[in-house]
Amino acid sequence: MTEHAEPTESSGLTPEQRLSATNTHLLRANIVTIHDIETLRRCVAYENANQNRQPILRQLAERATELREE
Repeated sequence: MTEHAEPTESSGLTPEQRLSATNTHLLRANIVTIHDIETLRRCVAYENANQNRQPILRQLAERATELREE
């Protein structure tokens, strides 16, 4: 398994599984269920390396802000 293929703490989903959906509602749901910074970092790294979609990166940044405030 590569670093990006390892399941993360939040749900056992890999960043690829979490971010490969094309449905925006499902993508948003997968992002809001991230509960730790390490999972978030892996998802950002995956998105940067693979699809680099700015709207998704913005949602991940918003989630990071929420996690830091908690």
